[in-house]
Amino acid sequence: MSEYHIPVLLAESISALVTNPDGTYADATFGGGGHTAAILSRLNGDGRVIAFDRDIDAIERALKDPRLTLIHNNFRFIENYAEQLRRQKAEAESSGPAVFDGVLADLGVSSHQFDTAERGFSFRFEDAPLDMRMNREAAQSAAEVVNSYPEEELERVLRLYGEVDGARNMARLIGQARAQAEIRTTGDLDRAIARMLPKGAEHKVLAKVYQALRIEVNQEMRSLEKFLEGATRSLKEGGRLVVITYHSLEDRMVKNFIKTGNVEGKVEENIYGKVQSPLEAISRKPILPAEEEIAANTRARSAKLRIAERRKCNE
Repeated sequence: MSEYHIPVLLAESISALVTNPDGTYADATFGGGGHTAAILSRLNGDGRVIAFDRDIDAIERALKDPRLTLIHNNFRFIENYAEQLRRQKAEAESSGPAVFDGVLADLGVSSHQFDTAERGFSFRFEDAPLDMRMNREAAQSAAEVVNSYPEEELERVLRLYGEVDGARNMARLIGQARAQAEIRTTGDLDRAIARMLPKGAEHKVLAKVYQALRIEVNQEMRSLEKFLEGATRSLKEGGRLVVITYHSLEDRMVKNFIKTGNVEGKVEENIYGKVQSPLEAISRKPILPAEEEIAANTRARSAKLRIAERRKCNE
């Protein structure tokens, strides 16, 4: 059995995140618990980690540590839990939900999800159920997307979230295939779009298609936007936001948010001409994995680490 998940950019992310051994930290994407364990190793007895994951498989493999609270929910709701934590600490009502010394999010799909055939995240398994739900209790699966979305909507998903060339033609092929028989498995989908897969580069195109469907099924872009907003409001002044991205769409959103305070990158200035962003980038360029890490874990090759700090209110 393969390891549940190998944490990416572990040393770099944790050293940037943990600045106070007595602090309270959030791991917004618990996964296999690698990042959480590393955070806990840097905290003393008064430190605390609040971790989130919507995948019950991850929840069931939780670490046993009294300093850890694990929440089975989408990280987009981080601010709700920050507010609860603030009330537990009986802080002043006017202080707001700024309780975290640092928030970490690793936006990658876990190795366990990719390597478990019945989850349907990977085209490596030909006849796996076309599922892709990170929360297995969610209503909509990838099969429902490909079988029920109008072709125009399928085209939008493929173009926007997968940057698929020929998205319109691919959506048409899916429409033709499902008219003959329901597309239920990864193999059904692969065969439906086979004419659009260039010889020798099939996996590259399939990766884009599966990425697009996964993002749509799990509403990843909307969740990321809500997470960035909530996490920022939940950070103490000087607290760190540390995010690891894996594709250009999410990295652009994180970069824009750090720079401007919104995922669109719309610059808003105050009366003094200063950009109105609650965050300040720690480094202008993202941190990339070392060659040694990529050699040991090929899934790290597209990772980018961005680090920002919550500005003081009067800055």
